[in-house]
Amino acid sequence: MGKYFGTDGVRGRANEQLTLDMAVRIGQWLGWYYSQKKKHARILIGRDTRLSGSMFELGLAAGAVSTGADVYLLGVCPTPAVSYLVGQENFDCGIMVSASHNPYYDNGIKVFNHEGIKMEEEILLAIEDYMDGKTEIPMATGDNVGEYFSWHQGLELYVSFLKKTVPVDLTGMRIAVDLANGSACATAAETLDALGATVEAINSSPNGLNINKDCGSTHPEGLQEYVIENGCDVGFAFDGDADRLIAVDSDGRLINGDYILYILGRSMRDRGQLTDNMVVTTVMANLGLYKAFEREQISCIKTPVGDKYVFEEMSRNQYRLGGEQSGHIIFYGDEVTGDGLFTALKLLQVMQAERKNIQQLSEGLHIFPQLLENVTVTDKEIVLDDEEISARVQEVADELGSNGRILVRPSGTEPLIRVMVEAPTQEECERCVHAVTELIREKGYEQKV
Repeated sequence: MGKYFGTDGVRGRANEQLTLDMAVRIGQWLGWYYSQKKKHARILIGRDTRLSGSMFELGLAAGAVSTGADVYLLGVCPTPAVSYLVGQENFDCGIMVSASHNPYYDNGIKVFNHEGIKMEEEILLAIEDYMDGKTEIPMATGDNVGEYFSWHQGLELYVSFLKKTVPVDLTGMRIAVDLANGSACATAAETLDALGATVEAINSSPNGLNINKDCGSTHPEGLQEYVIENGCDVGFAFDGDADRLIAVDSDGRLINGDYILYILGRSMRDRGQLTDNMVVTTVMANLGLYKAFEREQISCIKTPVGDKYVFEEMSRNQYRLGGEQSGHIIFYGDEVTGDGLFTALKLLQVMQAERKNIQQLSEGLHIFPQLLENVTVTDKEIVLDDEEISARVQEVADELGSNGRILVRPSGTEPLIRVMVEAPTQEECERCVHAVTELIREKGYEQKV
């Protein structure tokens, strides 16, 4: 990771950590870089619904046209729409303005290459050098100056792709959707309705300030209540930029990414669609998922946390299914990033094909109780290198044996040590987690706020 670009782009409070000047300079560098190869590069920009979105969208666009690119503004859209359209419509690169599941006052800038994949590290480092004034680039003059265009019809192309790739007749189904007052407002309800479902949407009135606020995939409680009270067959909760999905069954029970991988993994296995019978997960997937896959004779590969790492593993070996517990699910061969609506359609397709509800499809997966505790520390490396703490972690692991596990890892973006335990009971989780976190504190590693 660089100075500004993390595993999911640049992110921070609007006009504090992430400024308009930064957006302009990112746009300038990309416009210049791609316009060296042709007179006017083509750059696609999308955004979510947060208040600062249009400011950064137009800043990026102004920067890019000033160095020679033509910019196409998709408007409010899901992140996967940008990823898909860049690859399919011959754009040189794509940019999404979004801070995903963060509050409205944060924003972010994600950059995709010409294939719709997150931009290569060397390009991002070169952009950072320009942002810091270490390099200079020329501005376009005369007829080399670019233009920008509104290109809202791009969303129609994206939705058409979804419906063509996952053809499913939803007639007679009653589906509730929590749109998180975000990007899903542009596509989800209309798509499901067009496929025949009766769709009931909540948190579907974005005002720039309410994106992700007590709603969406990180706060699905309202959707759970709505599904039960209104007798819906299933519910779907999206995050702010609609690249992840959490489902709710008709009893109001959450169906997170682990359940989704289990349901789709078995379905794809039965249809011979899994390369080497393999599903890619992160290290945070529940132990219950691994035990269920082992019983089903489905193999797993574990990656570090982050859909970027899941995709890298999938692309290396052409694995078809992978994802995270948070609901980022990737279908390699169809798309190159997580897509909440695509995932919802895939789940509905399995429900229709097997004539089962999600409760029935989930049978056989026992999720182990899990507890995650974060400790803010002064130095993550010192904690991880401490022999006494390592010995304590090993003691817990030995005690849990095959009936649980402990995972201690540093946060990639914050001064945190994350201690996660899965065990047969919640009480055991708490005891094992505290055995490690209390030792970290006893040794004086905790950073006092």
